[in-house]
Amino acid sequence: MHNGEWRNEGREEMTESRVVIETFDSEVLKGNFLDDPSARRVAIYLPPGYGENPRARYPTVFFLVGFTGRGTMLLNESFFDENIQQRLDRLIGSGEIMPLIMVMPDCSTRYGGSQYINSLGTGRYEDHLIEELVPWVDENFRTISERYFRAVMGKSSGGYGSVVLAMRHSEVFGLMACHSGDMNFDLCYRPDFVDYLRGIKKYGGLEKYLANLWKIRPRDADFRAILNTVAMASCYSPNLDSPYGFDLPFDQDTGETDEKVWARWKEWDPLNLIAVHADALRYQRLVYLDAGTRDEFHLQYGARAFCRRLDRLGVPYQYEEFEDGHRDIMYRYDVSLKAISAVWKG
Repeated sequence: MHNGEWRNEGREEMTESRVVIETFDSEVLKGNFLDDPSARRVAIYLPPGYGENPRARYPTVFFLVGFTGRGTMLLNESFFDENIQQRLDRLIGSGEIMPLIMVMPDCSTRYGGSQYINSLGTGRYEDHLIEELVPWVDENFRTISERYFRAVMGKSSGGYGSVVLAMRHSEVFGLMACHSGDMNFDLCYRPDFVDYLRGIKKYGGLEKYLANLWKIRPRDADFRAILNTVAMASCYSPNLDSPYGFDLPFDQDTGETDEKVWARWKEWDPLNLIAVHADALRYQRLVYLDAGTRDEFHLQYGARAFCRRLDRLGVPYQYEEFEDGHRDIMYRYDVSLKAISAVWKG
């Protein structure tokens, strides 16, 4: 195959990269409400030549994966595409990006994901990243431990996490790239609410759904709509006095919106966060966003609205739309990684 021949030729010209997978036992995730494990497997990509020059230091990218993902999934082999190690090897080997370290955390939860924020209903995943993983990586690997050489990027929920962490922790991350990130909650989350209402009955109600979550087959569109709604509620509207640990933003019988709960969700919408964190975005060396024109979750509209707010606030950014949907868009990582590297190269 042409791709295979091309990859082999690229690897012959450079020293092999390495991926190490470390188990990090988090203190801040211990005792979380969902009883998810505190020990997480973290994958770290080390560029070609890392082991040969002990004095060399490298910029770092933290890659946040999407809903129901773990960082190690970026290493999966694919019939049609490269995994992240192959992609980085190609881009570094061709000189299109500079050598870098990539960190791939695991911030998954029993319900699929943490949105990379702190929540009583899931755990302190924001603290896990900022207070634990970033300093640990700097202590154990040869990074350039300055915000200007530390980027955060991600796709879908990981894109959301990248935007939120860049806004809330500009002292840690100096560059941000968001691929198809969750924005405009009215468009990306509310459509699932109707599917939730229609589907929850066949599982015997929410209590039985949660009790049998890992046994349910098939995991069809109804299952996924309910899971996404449950996961987001556990992140955005936790309530430990509730039998489920969270409040839903609608009545489960009539579907009527609970405005107080929905307002709690909307507080976390990047379209609303941006007004508070505009200065942090101005402090970024790169604000990159993209979305597909046929995104199944309508995230191109959220991205457009976010960019319009960036315009009003005078925040520089790069935005691209591409002819595709939400899934299988790993090829877009080439674009953001080149944009990140271009800033580092100056």
